Amino acid sequence: MDSYSLKSVSDLPDPFRSTFSFRYFNSLQSECFSACFHSDMNMVISAPTGSGKTVLFELCILRLLSKFISQEGRFIHMKGTLKTIYISPSKALVQEKLRSWNQKLGSWGINCLELTGDNESYSVRNIQEADIVLTTPEKFDAVTRFGIKDGGLSFFSDISLVLIDEVHLLNDPRGAALEAIVSRIKMISCSPQMGKSPLAHVRFLAVSATIPNIDDLAEWLMVPIQGIKRFGEEMRPVKLTTKVFGYAPAKNDFLFEKRLQNYIFDLLMQYSSGKSALVFCSTRKGAQEAAQRLSQTVMTHGYSNPFIKSRDQQERLKEASLSCGDKQMQSYILYGVGYHNGGLSPKDRNLIEGLFLNGDLQVLCTTNTLAHGINLPAHMVIIKSTQHFNKEKGIYMEYDRSMILQMCGRAGRPPFDDTGMVIIMTRRETVHLYENLLGGCELVESQLLSCVTEHLAAEVVQLTVPDITRAIEWMKCSYLYVRMKKNPQNYAVKKGLSNTHVEKHIQEVCVQKVNELAHYQMIWTDEDGFLLKPLEPGRLMTKYYLKFDTMKHIMKAPSSCSIEDALHIVCRAEEISWIQLRRNEKKLLNDINTDKDGRLRFHILGDKGKKKRRIQTREEKLFILANDCLTGDPLAHDLSLTQDMNSVCSNGCRIAKCMKEYFIYKMNYKGALNSILLAKSLHQKLWEDSPYLLKQLPGIGMVTAKALQSMGVKSFETLSEADPRKIEMVTGRKFPFGNHIKESLLSLPPKVDMKVEEISCPNYGKSKLVMTLTRLSQSPQATKRHYADMVVATEEDNMIVFHEKIRVEEFTSPYSATILVTSPLQGKLTVKADLIFEEFIGIDIHEKVILMKDINSHIYHDHGMKKLSLPQPSNVYIVDPDNDHLPQSPTRKPQKSLKSKTEEASMPSFKLLDEDSDEGERVVENNDDDCKIITEITVFDHIREKAKSLPFLAATPSTEHPPSLETLSLIRKRTHNRQLVLNELLESSNNSSEESSEPDGGTSTRSNMLTGDTIFEHIRKKSKCFPRVDEIKSLTTKSSIPDFDFDFDLSAGAESNDQVHKGTLTILDLEAVKPKGKANNEEKSPGLAKRQSCSLATAGETDPFLGFKSVFSFL
Repeated sequence: MDSYSLKSVSDLPDPFRSTFSFRYFNSLQSECFSACFHSDMNMVISAPTGSGKTVLFELCILRLLSKFISQEGRFIHMKGTLKTIYISPSKALVQEKLRSWNQKLGSWGINCLELTGDNESYSVRNIQEADIVLTTPEKFDAVTRFGIKDGGLSFFSDISLVLIDEVHLLNDPRGAALEAIVSRIKMISCSPQMGKSPLAHVRFLAVSATIPNIDDLAEWLMVPIQGIKRFGEEMRPVKLTTKVFGYAPAKNDFLFEKRLQNYIFDLLMQYSSGKSALVFCSTRKGAQEAAQRLSQTVMTHGYSNPFIKSRDQQERLKEASLSCGDKQMQSYILYGVGYHNGGLSPKDRNLIEGLFLNGDLQVLCTTNTLAHGINLPAHMVIIKSTQHFNKEKGIYMEYDRSMILQMCGRAGRPPFDDTGMVIIMTRRETVHLYENLLGGCELVESQLLSCVTEHLAAEVVQLTVPDITRAIEWMKCSYLYVRMKKNPQNYAVKKGLSNTHVEKHIQEVCVQKVNELAHYQMIWTDEDGFLLKPLEPGRLMTKYYLKFDTMKHIMKAPSSCSIEDALHIVCRAEEISWIQLRRNEKKLLNDINTDKDGRLRFHILGDKGKKKRRIQTREEKLFILANDCLTGDPLAHDLSLTQDMNSVCSNGCRIAKCMKEYFIYKMNYKGALNSILLAKSLHQKLWEDSPYLLKQLPGIGMVTAKALQSMGVKSFETLSEADPRKIEMVTGRKFPFGNHIKESLLSLPPKVDMKVEEISCPNYGKSKLVMTLTRLSQSPQATKRHYADMVVATEEDNMIVFHEKIRVEEFTSPYSATILVTSPLQGKLTVKADLIFEEFIGIDIHEKVILMKDINSHIYHDHGMKKLSLPQPSNVYIVDPDNDHLPQSPTRKPQKSLKSKTEEASMPSFKLLDEDSDEGERVVENNDDDCKIITEITVFDHIREKAKSLPFLAATPSTEHPPSLETLSLIRKRTHNRQLVLNELLESSNNSSEESSEPDGGTSTRSNMLTGDTIFEHIRKKSKCFPRVDEIKSLTTKSSIPDFDFDFDLSAGAESNDQVHKGTLTILDLEAVKPKGKANNEEKSPGLAKRQSCSLATAGETDPFLGFKSVFSFL
């Protein structure tokens, strides 16, 4: 584009002109100006690094903001109504754009929000009010996975513009997350309910370095031909010369990078032309060592130092050396060499940057963070090793392609140079990768296929994919589908297939992944495999961003999962499978496992239960490292082992939290308790019984913790009572160190007292417990939220009967919760209550109540001699009959239930979690299908249905008062020798049963106070009119009587203690119950809906006549 056709900043509306500090846009920006600012078309732009692509993002943002300009030209902003999402692969780039856009747009009231791993202080409300959300792909994926609660679209409906920086990130393993979130936005924007929202017309703008298959990106992002912009090296302000050198690998990554330092000086002498140079190193220590090596090399040259050009330069460097606070830096500066990293003080950092920009400091060794943000260009850039240490994974990994390009973009100084030089030092086997990257010849492929199972599960959990057709549609929205059509061999598809066959293959992949998820109970599918609904394990896998294989390990955990079992599951997790067992580590690991001092809690054992002498697998290494770390004073001080240990703890904490929620969902007490303790221990890197518990407090490290231990201060209680002056004496620190140490106790949650006691219960077979929480102190730090889990469980059956997650600072104190549990039939029942704090170890509260066998647990019939015992119910529920107005949280065995988020049980009455908080606990509710609501009407209806299947008998002469089926069924056996034959009684009443049953049923319905005594008094009166039976057949075998299958489930909570056990029916309690299946279509009353039911346990076989007594005892 000629200079006369460059666009001017004055072409923008008046309010926007102050955004830019220059008068004219450059050639690339002018070429894209009309498409960016005067249209809403999707765009994809490929251009070299440093050509001014950021301005294109700003033009699109201004296009969106122009909708707030009134006809009078005033800017009237409505907060959060039109959102821009900026997605970048690097946190440093996100933070750089945040600073820039806050400065440029903040004066208009535009609210910018950073969503990265470095910024956790945000809420859903912050996101809703933000105008520009700047984020990384993984963080945005995680936030939208858990933030879109109950399938609601939350802030998604306000998204108007999506800016994707460095879109060639799709080619990296991290690119799967970017692909997933863009596909999610595309899917939701097409949904019918988004018709009138800004999301329905969302605009995509993606920029990348020079890539050959930009058309594939355009197809994926639905970009018209006019929106595709390609720019070559001619758009780079300074022409770059690039060279890639390959070197032989060393024993490990650390030694390889160290060896490369030997070649830097020669490369500088050969290619820098005596001009400034940046040397990028992967770590701070690596940058310091590179600067040290260079200064030692030039020291041998004496006065012929190639980095010092004049005496004036040397004088300025001497003066700067005296003012530098870093002692190491002082000696390096004298030789024209320096280093720059985040560990420098602001004063030293500004000094070094000034010296380098002025040219006094010719060589600057720095970390990769300098590639972003601070503008320190140089004539020459050397990338010393293409690998960096990933803190999260704990290993050396190849740089993202975007990072390499950012580093290369620092080469060449437009005002001073017309050329630049880039040298990449890498391994021999990776030379071709970087030659293709710098030459713009590397195709951008999809990385979604390897992790499509997890991302598909996430879409099902959010309800964006409710059925298999939508799942296939989601797959077709991905970049994977685009590339599979172009390069099928890369995705295990035969070459030469038509698009129809590729689409069929995509469908097969989708169905296979859905079936796999359904098989492992992550999602639910109907019989046809069409409808898809999330299940709790799938929700947890999505919430905690776990791999599919890791979640399978968690689901296979034993029911009595111990801490050792949970730690083994963590060590088998897919998230840390990249950690390898190195040969040089085995001796130290073997010595740690031998554990002569008895430090470790768990060991790797051999076949005979003895400690293994040789560690042989990766999992064994991780298990030993974790145990060594959790002692609080590990023996493994090797750098690589320490990094592995940190990775196990950070990933293991997340996995253990998922295990905790899974075990709570399964109502598994031991598993949940041990998982919570393991998660906290891995977070704090301490066991709960460690002598160094004080390390959890800010400002206390291992040295101080050991010193405090020597004076007998091992717990928070003893520290609160300790003398500050004595603390200073023992630790060898000065005043006011002791005061600061005691003030660190303020970071702990408020003290809480918990009491659990048994009170009298009117319900037979039940014990009532009252759990009372009282806050003893208030935490002064209101900014920090502390959470705790309330758990009540029965130890014998390992069953959680009550669980709730609370904010310790905010519950109404004192708070009392009433819980009903089944009384023990034999021996004792141990009920445990725990208040477990989420973050800190050593402050949990545990209480225990032992319930003894009830003396009234055996009952007799009124006229019978048989002693009956009450069978234990299969389920236990939280019911408080004295507080019906309080919603209850039922608990149950989860094998028979399907959790529905729309039917979650209510919380206790005190304030728990905000609706926006993503840490709200899922409350488990009961949806058992084997329970019925039993009323008097349903009892008689059931009897009538059963009576129709009884054998027909000859009618007896009619009487003045013909007996009904219900009346006959009330006849009880008075003595063992006077039994009436049921068949003959039914024969005498068959003709009249149809007319008389309804009135009786109606009477029973109207009678609200019927008891066993009133029923049988009525029977005695009626029996005077019964016909005489001439022949009475003795019932000798059970086969002579029709089988009665009364399958009622009756609930707890009634006031009566009557319990009768006859035949195959056991009545546990005398209150309303839930319907079973479709047998009862009556509407449940609000009162009944609040009650919780218990399943029946059947007893041994007795006379079927006795079942009728049980039915009417219920009434």
